[in-house]
Amino acid sequence: MEIRADFSKREVVHSETLEWVASPMPGVDRRALDRVGDEVARATSIVRYAPNSEFSPHVHTGGEEFVVLEGVFQDEHGDFPAGSYIRNPPQSSHKPGSDDGCIIFVKLWQFQMDDRTHVRLQMNDLSAQPIHVNSDLMQTMLYSDDHEEVSLISAAANTEIYIDKPGGIEILVLEGDMVEQNDTLVKNSWLRLPVGTILNAQTGEYGVKFWMKTGNLSDVEEQIKRVKLATKK
Repeated sequence: MEIRADFSKREVVHSETLEWVASPMPGVDRRALDRVGDEVARATSIVRYAPNSEFSPHVHTGGEEFVVLEGVFQDEHGDFPAGSYIRNPPQSSHKPGSDDGCIIFVKLWQFQMDDRTHVRLQMNDLSAQPIHVNSDLMQTMLYSDDHEEVSLISAAANTEIYIDKPGGIEILVLEGDMVEQNDTLVKNSWLRLPVGTILNAQTGEYGVKFWMKTGNLSDVEEQIKRVKLATKK
C-alpha cells in the first residue's frame, strides 16, 4: 500500500475531511496521511481509540512516535492526556488503549534503528524560546539528535513564518491557522515539505501552534528499505 509515497512532492492533507478507516483491532480507526507498506509500514496517521478499546501488545520494531490530540491515551507506562508527546524507540513494547477514548497523531518506522531513547513529555508544561534572536516565532524543543529535530512552534496573529531546514519539514497544526502557498492550514491539517524546501507561511488573526519535525526526510529511503526487509522475515 502506498499513500502519498512520493517524498519529493509537497503534500497537504486536511485530516478532518478524511473518512475513518477501521484497523484490524475493533474500536481503533485510522486516517492515513502517508504510508508505505501494509500492516507493517512506514506510516503517518491520525488514530482514534473508541472508549474501552485497546490494541494488542506489540513490539515497536521500527519505533513509534505520537502526540495525543484529544482524550487520554493509556498503556502500562501511564496515562497520557492531550498535549503528551511520546517516543517509543525500536525494540520497545506496550499494550495501548483508552478507557474514555482518545485521538493521536502517530508515526511508525521512522527512527534510527540504534535509537533507544524514550521520551514522555507534556508539551503544554514546557517553556518556549524565540526560534531566532528577535524572532516572533516561539519554539519548544521536544527532541533533537544528529538526524532530526522535533519541536512545538507558536506564532502570534498576522506573523510571517520562515523556517529553512534542508532535511525536509513536516508539521501538524494543533491550534489556529496559517496560509502556506495557496492552502489555509487549520487544526489537524498536515503539511509535508520535501528536502530542500523552505516553510514560508503567514498566520491568521488568531495565530497558530503546530508540531514540527525537521531533518527526518533525508533518511526516508533507508526507512522504507527497513520496512520492506521486515516484511520479508
